[in-house]
Amino acid sequence: MNQQFEQELMGSWQERQEYAELMQPLLGKLYRDSAVEISIFGRPMLGASAIDIIKAHRTVRRHTGEKLRLRESWPILEEMSKLKLAPAHIDLGKLAFAFHHDEAFKDLDIKSYLNDQLIEIADKQDNHPVQDVVLYGFGRIGRLLARLLIERQGKNNKLRLKAIVVRGGKDGDLEKRASLLRRDSVHGPFNGSITVDHERNAIKANGSFIQVIYADSPDSVDYTKYGINDAIVIDNTGIWRDRDGLGLHLKAKGTKKAILTAPGKGDVKNIVYGVNHDDIKVEDTILSAASCTTNAITPVLKALDEKYGITNGHVETVHSFTNDQNLIDNFHKAERRGRSAALNMVITETGAAKAVSKAYPKLDGKLTGNAIRVPTPNVSLAILNLNLETATDKEEMNNFLRDLSLFSSLQHQIDFTSSIEIVSTDLVGSRAASVVDSQATIVAGNRATLYVWYDNEFGYSCQVMRCVQSMAGLTYPTIPA
Repeated sequence: MNQQFEQELMGSWQERQEYAELMQPLLGKLYRDSAVEISIFGRPMLGASAIDIIKAHRTVRRHTGEKLRLRESWPILEEMSKLKLAPAHIDLGKLAFAFHHDEAFKDLDIKSYLNDQLIEIADKQDNHPVQDVVLYGFGRIGRLLARLLIERQGKNNKLRLKAIVVRGGKDGDLEKRASLLRRDSVHGPFNGSITVDHERNAIKANGSFIQVIYADSPDSVDYTKYGINDAIVIDNTGIWRDRDGLGLHLKAKGTKKAILTAPGKGDVKNIVYGVNHDDIKVEDTILSAASCTTNAITPVLKALDEKYGITNGHVETVHSFTNDQNLIDNFHKAERRGRSAALNMVITETGAAKAVSKAYPKLDGKLTGNAIRVPTPNVSLAILNLNLETATDKEEMNNFLRDLSLFSSLQHQIDFTSSIEIVSTDLVGSRAASVVDSQATIVAGNRATLYVWYDNEFGYSCQVMRCVQSMAGLTYPTIPA
């Protein structure tokens, strides 16, 4: 390797790094000032490092066959940051790629191009009131929801985490709650600053004041005492799952709606965002965000059914162990779950296959399902064995699913990977409900087997957040559509 080549290589890398570092403050400013979330071909850039931005640009070639250089997307982001925009999801990568490669825009300058592309949100005022949010329970999902709510801090943020509710605290409880939010063995350290306010019994995180309330029952809390009104309560305890139980939240002063982070029972609507979120009505006061597995598989199943038709199938989930299992052998009321989660693969049941029909009724009675809990702390895998009405092949199906992940209404729910080396830990922190592993796809005529990864903690929490935003009336456009 000659010296000139080495210098060119290093110069190219330094250029990309410099542009990425220029982009970082604008990405943050757009979110804080306008609640505009930027992505690059589906990869969220909220809180992204310079390396994350560079890597996101590198993936564009994989999808389009052409490079997207940071020096090409930078001026578009720079111009965008000067505009007064209403909240939206904007894919900078798609906008930049189209500007540089689509003949339809060759005669436009950047300002004219953006005026055309952003007409839906340009010079629009967001007058939506701020929505108070309460986390009832502070376990795995509760703390991830707290992180997601806190990372959106900004003057234009409309969802404000005002309180968490937990059972009666002992000495040192507040410090322990704060420490669990600050550090996570799976998801890493909290991105920011956390302090404890003993005088007010609260946690301060990145400018958020979060009241810690102790209660043994949902209806025993008076939220108005803490300046909380018309709150949406996110119940992540899983204790109350029917309308009567969840209705206890609405008996508390200062609440107006409740959502459950587990499958709802009875007539409670189970919402899988991206599939049946249109079922969320203004008058709905109680909803369920279904389960992590139901959120992972339903968007993929719906898309495949609409494209090929699903005659029937079986869903097997290889699921990381959860907190309801024993670490070592001990009594458990459920079969097999008393055996050590850290040492065993444990066959157990899952209601996810049946639950799909609650969000997508066309598959009612067509799916069976089972689960194997395995000794990993997070990220799970759903294996979809399907009989189709229309025959196809692996390449055609993978192309369909790839395009779905990039250019459809399910682009926030379905991600796609063509890596031949990907394993479960690579998917920790994925914001999509599921990630299709294209290298593992098997298709033989009318029979197909798909392998779908999902971060059963973080990816699911992102789906819950989408439901909460919809309940609050905060539905934002995706640009380009």
